[in-house]
Amino acid sequence: MAAIDVSGLAVSYGPVRAVADVSFAVAAGETVVLLGPNGAGKTTTVEALEGYRRPAAGQVRVLGLDPVADARALRPRIGVMPQAGGVHPGIRPLEALRLFASYYPAPLEPAALLERVGLTHRVRSSWRQLSGGEQQRLSLALALVGRPEVAFLDEPTAGIDLEGRQAVRSLVAGLRADGVSVLMTTHDLEEAERTADRIVIVDRGRVVADGTPAELLAAGPAATTFSFSAPVGLDRAKLGEALGAPVEVVEAGRYQVSTAPTPAAVAALTAWLAEHDLPLGDLAAGRRRLEDVFLRLTEGDR
Repeated sequence: MAAIDVSGLAVSYGPVRAVADVSFAVAAGETVVLLGPNGAGKTTTVEALEGYRRPAAGQVRVLGLDPVADARALRPRIGVMPQAGGVHPGIRPLEALRLFASYYPAPLEPAALLERVGLTHRVRSSWRQLSGGEQQRLSLALALVGRPEVAFLDEPTAGIDLEGRQAVRSLVAGLRADGVSVLMTTHDLEEAERTADRIVIVDRGRVVADGTPAELLAAGPAATTFSFSAPVGLDRAKLGEALGAPVEVVEAGRYQVSTAPTPAAVAALTAWLAEHDLPLGDLAAGRRRLEDVFLRLTEGDR
């Protein structure tokens, strides 16, 4: 049984269909990132799974339970990190963690968790005195203090500095190791690629892609160019003859070759440079980026 199972989910706000037809699953111990442009239906989907939105059609199950009908049984078993708010502005971090810990039968130790998210030095500050990134870290700790079996994390790295991002990544990796299922939303595509076991891309209320980062990157069109750096003033015509493809100047000291970065093409380039006693600075052999895949899937009809 999947920890999270979404089948044909549709959610409406009056006459507006925010989610039209969304289906995906999250296995035990799997981290899935939900991506999509603003208004794609990500937050509405997550809210349906948390029990805050009633589906207009389809079915959602979390740990085999209906998030609305079985809310009382489900809530102690999940952790929810909203994108913002939900904490009294005057409460201090350790006070908040101890309060939330009191709701669960076997919570994590609040002081140790506060240290794990890097907020021990802010123990005397109120919520309103924390920076946006610090509030995000505390919200994540509050979502995890009850030892959830499933964690819903909405934009956990938004506004967080590099140190905070590393703390979040460490916590998410620890959840995976403990068998916790994580459904995370983010607008940070690099973060998604680093963190996710699988990525589900939603656009206009429908799933348009579902796969591992490697699968999504492999599904895109093959690279047709590659670039390299070398001394200014290369004889591009002669090099182009050797490569059998045009060579253009991208900027001073950087060139682009209009052919696929095959081993033969790269070997021909390095051989030509060696023959002319010229150094090769770096080679960018057309690696696809998740951003390219995301834009192709979500902007093609805009």
